[in-house]
Amino acid sequence: MANTKRLVMIGNGMAGVRVIEHVLKLAPGVYDITIFGSEPHPNYNRIMLSSVLAGGTELSDIVINDWDWYRDNGIQLYAGHTVTSIDPVRRKVVSHLGIEAEYDVLLIATGSSAFMLPIPGADKEGVIGFRDIKDCQIMQEASLTYKNAVVIGGGLLGLEAARGLLNLGMDVTVVHSNAHLMNRQLDKAASAMLKRELEAQGMKFLLQKQSERIHGKKRVKSLSFADGTEIEADLVVMAVGIKPNHQLARDAGLSVNRGIIVNDFMETSHPDIYAVGECTEHRGIAYGLVAPLYEQGAVLAKRLAGVDTEGYTGSITSTKLKVSGVDVFSAGQYDEPPGTRSMKYQDELEGVYKKIVLRDDKLVGAVLFGETGDGASLFSLIRKGESVRGREKELLLGFAPGGAASSGKEDHLAELADDEVICGCNGVTKGAIAEAILTKGCNSVGAIKACTKASASCGGCKPEVEGLLKLYLGDAAAAPVKEGICGCTTLNRDEIVAEIKRMGLKTVKEVMNVLEWSQPEGCSKCRPSLNYYLGMLWPIEYKDEKESRFTNERYHANIQKDGTFSVVPRIYGGVTSPSELKKIAEVAERFEVPLVKFTGGQRLDLLGVKKEDLPRMWEELDMPSGHAYGKMLRTVKTCVGNTFCRFGTQDAMGMGIRLEKEFERMNAPAKVKLAVSGCPRNCAEATIKDFGIVAIDGGWELHVGGNGGVHVRATDLLCVVKTDDEVVEWAGAFLQLYRENATWNERTSIWVERVGLDYIKKALENAEERKALYGRIRTSIDQIADPWQEITQSRDLRKNFESLVPAQAVQN
Repeated sequence: MANTKRLVMIGNGMAGVRVIEHVLKLAPGVYDITIFGSEPHPNYNRIMLSSVLAGGTELSDIVINDWDWYRDNGIQLYAGHTVTSIDPVRRKVVSHLGIEAEYDVLLIATGSSAFMLPIPGADKEGVIGFRDIKDCQIMQEASLTYKNAVVIGGGLLGLEAARGLLNLGMDVTVVHSNAHLMNRQLDKAASAMLKRELEAQGMKFLLQKQSERIHGKKRVKSLSFADGTEIEADLVVMAVGIKPNHQLARDAGLSVNRGIIVNDFMETSHPDIYAVGECTEHRGIAYGLVAPLYEQGAVLAKRLAGVDTEGYTGSITSTKLKVSGVDVFSAGQYDEPPGTRSMKYQDELEGVYKKIVLRDDKLVGAVLFGETGDGASLFSLIRKGESVRGREKELLLGFAPGGAASSGKEDHLAELADDEVICGCNGVTKGAIAEAILTKGCNSVGAIKACTKASASCGGCKPEVEGLLKLYLGDAAAAPVKEGICGCTTLNRDEIVAEIKRMGLKTVKEVMNVLEWSQPEGCSKCRPSLNYYLGMLWPIEYKDEKESRFTNERYHANIQKDGTFSVVPRIYGGVTSPSELKKIAEVAERFEVPLVKFTGGQRLDLLGVKKEDLPRMWEELDMPSGHAYGKMLRTVKTCVGNTFCRFGTQDAMGMGIRLEKEFERMNAPAKVKLAVSGCPRNCAEATIKDFGIVAIDGGWELHVGGNGGVHVRATDLLCVVKTDDEVVEWAGAFLQLYRENATWNERTSIWVERVGLDYIKKALENAEERKALYGRIRTSIDQIADPWQEITQSRDLRKNFESLVPAQAVQN
């Protein structure tokens, strides 16, 4: 647009994108926006990395603004591009891939990096920080091979990393230089209670230890300390602090100290260049928590939009620990500095500790352990600085001494000002939540989450959100409000499927409209699930909606951390031929594939493929997709069986190939893996697969519900059959029963535990019903062609695909 200003932002993190969100609302159409992000991902919630590490959350679950958001708002995103230089004179920036962007206004939001202790051996393989998705992936991969993990740092981030590594099955020791955990947030009493609780969960601690040297040849083997002691370590995670990423600004001539120096309006020392977030230093302080960074962002957005603002004057911070089973809250001055007095309550039996710190009758600090529901109201009083004379015991205990416990929470919430932040992770105020409830019809936590993002991250503010619902809706919110499959609906999976059947709904849009979705376009959680349910219910009539599938499924390849793709052709049962291998090798050479790897599922993975090469590569391979990216049949792993092995009792390879050809292209609620072992020695690991087949003398054992991932689960024995045809029929019937009854994204291991093995056996024991289930899965699969046949056979489809691939920017 002719009258727009060019706004370029360096950094695609939480603080910077929050500024852009505000600018789009306050000054729509004023700026032509370009964003450079070093990571090949859209904007995601870094606070939730500990949940991703622990395996309970996927990257898609912590995305704040998906790829569509950038496109819908006209934002040019260069993901996977690191800006290497700023030219303040010519007003342009340049990325490491040669992309140049001129600006009228530049916003630097480069965040911070993990501080790595400068000790010998810190550069060895297996020594990392904990700041981004890549770090999570490294730790998850290490847990598959190695046992001993050491986390250096007993603060907030270190304990979250340690909990995640415990969930991955590693033996975890936390090393801390202080005598008390979280010593910057907790006093000695709360720290001691926290240590006991985490030890009970399996965490080990070495306190008052100074790390001195990391040992090992190429990879870390141990860590030694200044007192001469040593500990074995296959993985060392440093969580000892952060350092602002300010080198780019320093090289451009901006004033830099610990961080990029900014004034109260987030202006740097150079005109029209602003900075926000962890890369900055404001009044001598560099903040590392998200709430202050969002406060900075709100001020900067107003400045950029031409809206009056008093400026940013600094923040009082609060902390919540997001460790499984432990509730900790800390705010303000917790350590009783001179001139203060404190009040404490401690119940060792119930595991509850509360402490408030006062100065001149004002609340200046609080520590809560075990019961943290009053954290928001206490933090509000600390920020307000008002007198609490006469209310001290009530604040500590949650009720007035001698009286009954107050309904309390609603009273405290009613007293909060509208600009008080309820959700610190996403910077959502009480006023924003009130508006969602009173004017937008949000009557559940899920609806508020979808509308405002409150409670969408760590979930620590959910009690406050529930309290505000009760405050504003009264009796209408007294009963727990049922939450649906996502924040767009209150309907659960079974209700949605029943209504689709009853009313004969045939498209995603139709379902959302008829069932009164609160968000007419849905979200990244409900669109794929509806697409699956419709395809499962109406396999012949329903036309798969590609736009409702995830990115990897639309491109038929797995996106990698550097923005390239991984291509996995199907190799049935892991059995191939010299001519097939030669063809794969020739295609890999032709497209300059940097790495070819054998996968755990006995296939070849071509890694590092450029997006624009995908259509031609599949065309030249002329092989079916191995669907390594989809919620469908991934692999059927086999051993050599009685074809070659002297212990084999059945033809494992032949059975594996038959099953893979039988069920390839099968869509499912989650990924599905099969395996066939030719004897009870079980070399194909069939007893940790979704459906496993183990050969015995004269027949086959059929096993279900296994998982070899983060949460390992051995299979349950379903039955024993005699013939190959029975194996195929029972497999198809089981998979169809799972397809028809599991919720979206629910693995068979979880589904089997939820419904019980007896339910599955009863559903499949009747031969007629079993054959009917098998018939339905065949009908469904028969409607689906290999997706890459469509691309290679249709010029129009190929053109459509290539139109999605910009020449330079990595976009969805």
